[in-house]
Amino acid sequence: MIYITIFIAAVFVNNIVLSQFLGICPFLGVSKKISTALGMSGGVAFVLTLSTLITWLIFRYLLEPFELAFLQTISFILVIAALVQLVEIIIKKISQPLYQALGVYLPLISTNCAILGVAILVIQKEYNLLESVVFAFSTAIGFGLALVLFAGIREQLSRTKIPKGMQGTPIALLVAGLLAMAFMGFSGIVKL
Repeated sequence: MIYITIFIAAVFVNNIVLSQFLGICPFLGVSKKISTALGMSGGVAFVLTLSTLITWLIFRYLLEPFELAFLQTISFILVIAALVQLVEIIIKKISQPLYQALGVYLPLISTNCAILGVAILVIQKEYNLLESVVFAFSTAIGFGLALVLFAGIREQLSRTKIPKGMQGTPIALLVAGLLAMAFMGFSGIVKL
């Protein structure tokens, strides 16, 4: 039951982008097309889940026993950066068009504060390994859901006539705010 609660809370109630405002850069930058949003969601899901697993192990079995917890942030950043390089190599070999479409946003996964934030959150919440992985994967699904919904809305907006002063970033921020308000409707479903 705890895993279902973690899943629902991470995807809907405490959505990393729409509720905690982490990972805004790729959320705004890669959300013009659904195809690139799906690609970024997959990359973030892979990096987020794997980095949380590895950073949890590093913290519990290396940093904590040797009283090196003060190295938590720097060691987590190094793990995340290495995993992003791995994802970049894989995407470049598997799908060249996706690699080109993601462009500069692919290396930005390494500076995506959502990934570092989740790695730190699982330590702060004192989750065990399985709970940490469920939380990370659920957070990645929530990130992907928000990103794909936002991309779909932006694709539809590109086909409509929008006043000149609202085109581009202003309408994107307005839609993001409305999407965040819609996700607020899920608050109260679960309590963590």
